[in-house]
Amino acid sequence: MTRRHGYALLAAICALIVALSAALYAGVSAGDGSARRAATAGNRPGSSAAPASTGTWVGTWSASPAAAEPGTETTGLADRSVRNVVHTSVGGTSARITLSNLYGRRPLRVTHASIALAAADGSAAAVPETMRRLTFAGATAVAVPAGGQVTSDAVRLAVPHDSDVLVTTYSPASAGPVTCHPRARQISFAARGDRTEDVTGAAYTEEVGHWRYLTALDVLSNESDGTVVALGDSLTDGAGSTEGANRRWPDVLSGRIRDAVASGRDVPRYGVVNQGISGNRVLHDGPGRPADNPSGLDRFARDVLGRANVKVVVIDLGVNDILRSRRLADPDRILDGLRTLVRQAHARGIKVVGATLMPFYGHRGYTDEREGVRREINAEIRSGSVFDAVADFDEALRDPYDPRRLRADYDSGDHLHPSDRGYERMAHAIDLDDLKGAAPARL
Repeated sequence: MTRRHGYALLAAICALIVALSAALYAGVSAGDGSARRAATAGNRPGSSAAPASTGTWVGTWSASPAAAEPGTETTGLADRSVRNVVHTSVGGTSARITLSNLYGRRPLRVTHASIALAAADGSAAAVPETMRRLTFAGATAVAVPAGGQVTSDAVRLAVPHDSDVLVTTYSPASAGPVTCHPRARQISFAARGDRTEDVTGAAYTEEVGHWRYLTALDVLSNESDGTVVALGDSLTDGAGSTEGANRRWPDVLSGRIRDAVASGRDVPRYGVVNQGISGNRVLHDGPGRPADNPSGLDRFARDVLGRANVKVVVIDLGVNDILRSRRLADPDRILDGLRTLVRQAHARGIKVVGATLMPFYGHRGYTDEREGVRREINAEIRSGSVFDAVADFDEALRDPYDPRRLRADYDSGDHLHPSDRGYERMAHAIDLDDLKGAAPARL
């Protein structure tokens, strides 16, 4: 081969390499562009397809199914649209809901369901462009089994934190009794006929003070890494707080976490959900089967372990075990019950913050003997032998001149439930650094 031919062959090989490289580059660029366009198209306003964005599923709101609604045993809510108003703790790019028929005696058939952002606080009207139809396993209708629950498919919706969301269901036929969470401290609505995607809210003339069927709202979130569950009784449920103002201590805790993260503090980015039930006890269920007001022991798996991506649970239970016991309550049994909850949480890697029991002198259930039980339980909690960390609600809210009673400005007036200011003080009694880390390793 001559030198001239050798140069020619080398030039041809180089040209071939350049051409192949250009073709490969063009192919890769086209692939990246297509993927980028697909992701962008999936996030167009108004789209309700499955989410294309990334994030973590967390709880932004929840409520425990706590009772069968009186008067709904035979007729249920046939041919009614139920519009629940709930308040978010964290935001996300997609949402899903959970419906419960725990107290129903036959399947609850929901033929139409929707989710939307509320047009204003406490309003049944929706922001029109946020209205989304919900599906269940791809279908618009679902039958929720008696005693069971269902979770919807994810729907793309930009859900802001600290905002009201409307979740609406329509059932054409009776399926009583209606599963509800009473004493919600929030007004929700109902309307005749299928008004599921009505954005005006004009048809929703019936106002109710409890949540029906709806027990959870989860979001796919980039602003949160997990969920804190507040497990408690009426002191967690918010009894005595201003209705519709979201002044319960879990609401305030959620705001504290957001503010701390925004200021650059090294604290976990968590949503907060409220699993308080008024009158709840550690050890004993309420009447009925299934029981109204199931005990902390009975509902822990559903209301704590069953929530989305739980990292921490804050437990404030025990006062009703003292006040509602016909005989003097045994502090050791209550403490054993609390330790059982802690073991269940630890088995799932969940950290437990426990609260001391607040005073109730002046309440009709007060006796010196019951006060002794409360102090004995608190002493054991403060010793560190029950929970991973302690929120000392008792010390934070008691009258410094008479530790048997709530401080006057923290008392709603019944000497048991706090005022709005008292609930705020409870939230500030939780050290945000105690939310860090996981459950201790089991030996």
